Amino acid sequence: MVATFEATKGLIVLAVGLGLFRLIHRDVEAGAERLVRHLHFNPASHYPRILIDAAGRLDDAHLRLLAIGALVYAVIRFTEASGLWLDRRWAEWFGAISGAIYLPLEIYNLWVMVTWPRVTVLVVNSIIVIYLVQVLVRGHGGPPKAAVSPPVAAAP
Repeated sequence: MVATFEATKGLIVLAVGLGLFRLIHRDVEAGAERLVRHLHFNPASHYPRILIDAAGRLDDAHLRLLAIGALVYAVIRFTEASGLWLDRRWAEWFGAISGAIYLPLEIYNLWVMVTWPRVTVLVVNSIIVIYLVQVLVRGHGGPPKAAVSPPVAAAP
């Protein structure tokens, strides 16, 4: 299940990265404004204005950098997902560490403002980290069993 979740994250970020590549040489600010209007938001209100202003500051170099970063992140998620799917120990370590790195930031974000998406991200990430740590502690099916030799008959 964790492997599927990681692969899904990789697919979403891959789609975003490819979308960013398509925005190169285009008017990103105008596109953001069209999106805001299409969603029936007021372009002059606070959050839509932040989106439109941020889009206006994106040039082709920043778009390329963001797209390449998204593609690298997607490759990392796919690598972790395939390692987990193939039951590789390194992937369990990688998943536990990479998930645990985000926990302090997620807790801080909740401290700043509690929202359902932030709570959901923290809970899901915590469950994944706890599960992977338990798998690492337990090992694959427990410790290896010692070879059992047949009983030796007692001498009369």
